[in-house]
Amino acid sequence: MTDPNDPHGRQPVLQYGAPIESARRAAIFIHGRGASAEDILGIAPELGTEDVAYFAPQAFGNTWYPYSFLSPISQNEPGLTSALGVIGGLVEKLATGGHTPERIIILGFSQGACLALEFAARHAQRFAAVVGLSGGLIGPPGTPRNYPGSLADTPVFLGCSDVDPHIPLERVRESAAVLRRMEAQVDERIYKRMGHTINADELGAVRDLLRK
Repeated sequence: MTDPNDPHGRQPVLQYGAPIESARRAAIFIHGRGASAEDILGIAPELGTEDVAYFAPQAFGNTWYPYSFLSPISQNEPGLTSALGVIGGLVEKLATGGHTPERIIILGFSQGACLALEFAARHAQRFAAVVGLSGGLIGPPGTPRNYPGSLADTPVFLGCSDVDPHIPLERVRESAAVLRRMEAQVDERIYKRMGHTINADELGAVRDLLRK
């Protein structure tokens, strides 16, 4: 039975790739609105990494939070807090098995990208990498970005179209600036007229991060 205060807490987590016991890296992949864990795991075979254990949590109702990531944060509760809690629970579970955050890559697309970036900012530490594909930090314009802590040279990849209908370019730029201020190594790539999707260059960048 779903807890209305924690809608995502009991949803399944799909796995793909290497057994976690022998994996060189662990990767948490977070799907977008209206998609599924199975969908986001669909890009894993394209990455050509046989020594990575992939984990993809499923959102209740295929949506992590109901409104735009630019809406007042309170309007997206309790889904937002529940979603961030799911990511945190996975990070903690992996750490107990030896995959501490510096061995974990957190990646998301669209709504999942916003969650990946927001989680990293709120839980600043060294991760293997953080990837936001068509996303940005969560909250309306003017949201304070006084996150404590340091990302300690974590590689962060931000890829987005310059005309994405859901992700304003200025939010991508702001997110990059905030994460750089938190001592991340940010690779920001803006693609002309791409639309709301993932392209081959982005997959190549993710592949490089997974292989490092």
